[in-house]
Amino acid sequence: MKGFGPADLLDCYARGVFPMAEGRDDPRIYLLEPDERGILPLDAFHIPRSLRKSVRRDPFEVSIDRDFAGIIDGCAAPGEGREETWINPGIRSLYLALHEAGYAHSVECRDAGYLVGGLYGVALGSAFFGESMFSRATDASKVALVHLVARLKAGGYTLLDTQFTTAHLEQFGAMVITREAYRERLADAIEVDADFTALPDVISGDQALQSITQTS
Repeated sequence: MKGFGPADLLDCYARGVFPMAEGRDDPRIYLLEPDERGILPLDAFHIPRSLRKSVRRDPFEVSIDRDFAGIIDGCAAPGEGREETWINPGIRSLYLALHEAGYAHSVECRDAGYLVGGLYGVALGSAFFGESMFSRATDASKVALVHLVARLKAGGYTLLDTQFTTAHLEQFGAMVITREAYRERLADAIEVDADFTALPDVISGDQALQSITQTS
């Protein structure tokens, strides 16, 4: 997509459209607007009991925006059960530019200083568009998701877009809505200001769980 830049990408998100590539070695970028959309309702976020215990144990140091490039590279790398990914160099460059502009954020999980999992997405108004996650250690991406939701709820976000739903996301309460219903929620969300940094950059698992409970 020649001439397509970060401002164009933000405009796509505001219209309910998101980019995708066939694979990391395919230079083409496509814009998608599915008939059905996956969302994770923030007021009905469910944390399985075993994961709640794991979050409380603080198996990882969880931070935000310290290594956005590392997170996107982790999401782009092949892994167990994921031999192919859709993050090509063009998409990587676009999201790095959005991060530099303050619109794209990462949640990182480290063990002994090493990046072992996390996720990234785009914030616009009070909408957060989750893009991808990865895990190199048990529960790393799940812990990152719990910390993300804590941060979104504390910061006044109203919409967490997951694009599609999976069995992995459904355990947390993810659901499918129509394109029309999504557009209505999106239109409301982008008109409301929210703050991704409402919580400190590093919080404990107990603090994350308290944030989710207190703002429910």
